[in-house]
Amino acid sequence: MRRFAVVGHRAMARGKLPLNDLAGSGGRFDVLVRATTAALLTSHGLRENVEVILHLGGGPGPPRRLRLNGATLRGLHADERSAAGMLGKALLNPQPPRGQWREVTPGLDESGGALADTLREWNKSTVFVLDAEAQPFDQTMAEQPELEGSDLGFVLSDDQPLAGGGLRGDKGARRRPGNT
Repeated sequence: MRRFAVVGHRAMARGKLPLNDLAGSGGRFDVLVRATTAALLTSHGLRENVEVILHLGGGPGPPRRLRLNGATLRGLHADERSAAGMLGKALLNPQPPRGQWREVTPGLDESGGALADTLREWNKSTVFVLDAEAQPFDQTMAEQPELEGSDLGFVLSDDQPLAGGGLRGDKGARRRPGNT
């Protein structure tokens, strides 16, 4: 399984998502949509072994998480507006409590919570923080072949740097399974 946590520091967490202004009043929601489609879509369908969790931290209200599971997801299309519209449906619902996942549509679930909650849920995964200044990931994998085929998680951010949330400050940091 490949898992991706995408942090949207200013991404809307509640309300009607402005499909005509995802980058502006949507709080860089465009970045989250592009990361989602890049992680899940292939030229002929969906990657079934991929999970994406979007962290919406821009309010109003507490942070919200949207989880997309490639094995069960239906209705995700490659165009940005359509994908954003599907994700935006969740923002109209009352937010569920932290740690309780509720299905919005097949393969799309929502929950309250932050990055630290996701990292706790991924306690059996090796987690990498993807950063522009870190060592290239293919080099890391070449140096550690035992990771090939294992359960990997990747944390990345929008246009703002990652801070806190259960992550160490070092770029390209790796957390072994069971370490929270």
